[in-house]
Amino acid sequence: MAAVARVAEPQTPQPDAPADAPRADLPRFDRVAHLYQAMEYLSFGPALERCRFHFIPALTRCRRALVLGDGDGRFLARLLKAAPHLHGDAVDASPTMLRLLEARVKKTGATQRLNTFRSDARCFDPPDAHYDLVATHFFLDCLTEPEADALIARIRCHVAPEARWVVSEFQIPAGGWLRSAMARGIITFLYAAFRLLTGLRVRRIPPWRALLERHGFRRTASPPWLGGLLVSELWELQRATAPAQKRSHLR
Repeated sequence: MAAVARVAEPQTPQPDAPADAPRADLPRFDRVAHLYQAMEYLSFGPALERCRFHFIPALTRCRRALVLGDGDGRFLARLLKAAPHLHGDAVDASPTMLRLLEARVKKTGATQRLNTFRSDARCFDPPDAHYDLVATHFFLDCLTEPEADALIARIRCHVAPEARWVVSEFQIPAGGWLRSAMARGIITFLYAAFRLLTGLRVRRIPPWRALLERHGFRRTASPPWLGGLLVSELWELQRATAPAQKRSHLR
């Protein structure tokens, strides 16, 4: 079915679900939206883009994607162009980032296959129950461990059996104290910079690999970049752990 582009306001939490309540510490990425790509290139050249785009050739048969925090939309625009039968739901709390994303997608002619939701992903309840792809590029590092755990648990209930989850992230690489020390210094600096620029309060990357494994995902590919400072990973939901889908969701 054809998707209609729209923007959803942050959802009202239910009284019995305090973990999903909107948080007052929502980072303000509007402040850096128009400079985001330039900041990336000045810091790491094209390395972050290569991470985002690495698995796109393996994702072209996907039909329904949920993309969280894609920023200015470079990943989703390229994915929609490469996968002509895919429909994408993009979630971001920044209206400026969403406008940039929509403009990029419009240039590809794929606007009718895009839904946009302006919402805090930490309390976002996906509208679909059979996503076969989830993408989080340099997004999970903006969450605390409890927030990442709750988000992965919620998303898992809205994916199809054997769904894929593609992740791009910073990491502390193995292979010697000097390399690890340099990576820690870079990551600490980035957190401090984004705390100043956006109000981001998170200070360390959550153990997202362990959390994905806890919720039934299995890693299938993991190429490193920049000496291991960056990583792209492809995960798949194991069939035995895939949640049962209601009949009405499979029509």
